[in-house]
Amino acid sequence: MSNDLRNFLSLSYGELEDLNLAAKEQRKNRVSPDVIREERLKYLTDEKRIKAVTVMFSDLEGRLHTLDYDKKFLIGSYDNLTFDGSSIRGFTAQRESDLRLGMDWSAFYWGPADVFGSGKVLLFSEVIDKDGSPYGADLRGVLKQFANKQYEKNGYSLHAANEIEGFLFQGVDAERHYHETGKFEYVNTGGYYHSLPGDQLRTFIDTCAEVQRAMGFQNEKDHPEVAPSQFEINYSYGDVVTAADQIQIYKLIARQVATKMGLTASFLPKPVVGVNGSGMHTNVSITKGGKNIFYDAKGEENISKTAWQFIDRILTHGNDICLPLNASVNAYRRLDPHFEAPNQIKASATDRGSMVRIPIGNEKSARVEVRSVGPDANPYQVLYTVFKTGIDGEIAKIKNLRQADRYLPDNIYTAIDNFRAASWTTELFGEDVKTRFADLKQASADRCARQLGTVVKAAEVQFHHEVYNQYLWNQF
Repeated sequence: MSNDLRNFLSLSYGELEDLNLAAKEQRKNRVSPDVIREERLKYLTDEKRIKAVTVMFSDLEGRLHTLDYDKKFLIGSYDNLTFDGSSIRGFTAQRESDLRLGMDWSAFYWGPADVFGSGKVLLFSEVIDKDGSPYGADLRGVLKQFANKQYEKNGYSLHAANEIEGFLFQGVDAERHYHETGKFEYVNTGGYYHSLPGDQLRTFIDTCAEVQRAMGFQNEKDHPEVAPSQFEINYSYGDVVTAADQIQIYKLIARQVATKMGLTASFLPKPVVGVNGSGMHTNVSITKGGKNIFYDAKGEENISKTAWQFIDRILTHGNDICLPLNASVNAYRRLDPHFEAPNQIKASATDRGSMVRIPIGNEKSARVEVRSVGPDANPYQVLYTVFKTGIDGEIAKIKNLRQADRYLPDNIYTAIDNFRAASWTTELFGEDVKTRFADLKQASADRCARQLGTVVKAAEVQFHHEVYNQYLWNQF
């Protein structure tokens, strides 16, 4: 059919950026959800060139799911969109399968037509249980509730920015074919900050950065990382829920752009042995009344007592929360001290082997950086875990806690045992969700070699939760 007959929405990148930044400002200013809902419904009604709304939600492991709803149907039925939760790993059992999607109208994105298709907009949703309450295994909803309660109770606004590293490999679906080839092929071997203009890695990074900019990410810098064919595209701080949503969009953009180039964007933490792995350094801060309460010009490393207590709680529960932050078999290859791995349960302004780092900052930028996070972890679970632990966790009476000689697990089995045994993780997630998550991680681990060894095994890639292979998952 000729494209001349299809009058679907297709905006310039400049127009997209203006729309997405205006929506971001509404979230920042806490505009009433009712006001935003009515504004979005009117926009969808009036904009005749939109054909469908891509509704997105994430499962317990952080895998992103999308459904396209016809626009006219969505406008009339947005408050009663049900789906089969038993088909989603970590959600309901078959006997209690019906769940509902609740639209988060503030998390509304306009995407470039050349990446996401013309005539579509994107909308994040929350998962609602049968009785109308937020669904406990939907960690986006859990994070949003926690952030709202912190604002109402303490006047805290939670902020985050994540530095997400990934690899670019030759071929489409390179991860799915790994069991056939036993290797990943680089597209570039230049290394840190080095990629010639116009080569595949630079073209990929440039294209992703353009799409992110159009979607309101407010980019800061982008570059090849230390390992061959590795990339990182940094963007500005946002409120904690927006920050988690942007991680999902970041990875979606990278995968879309890579596929269009005949390549694969991989967020396995350590797809290649012998080079640096990929992390998702998680920078967090808290403001109250517009003031950054992590900053103190006279404090140690220019951060406040509140910030140090936040860090002490993270360190206290370091082993308890290792599994949510490093949620795959492959993630424990990255926690290797020979490759700048942040596997030491300590805090430092300079030592990049520390679980927690205190970057150089001022009143605006003072923050805490949790470095031990893998890029494949559920972003909502990560940010909820970090903030909830930093605010409400315990502080252990360990001598020299911030420099104690303690280490994160070097394998997922130890991490699962620590997670199951900790009373803190029960308080974080509740017994039911905690057990479901641990069981999912155990099921994946049991399909992989118990000893990591020096070769990335096919099973740890095939059964990785971000490698979309429904046929394999159905064999669990």
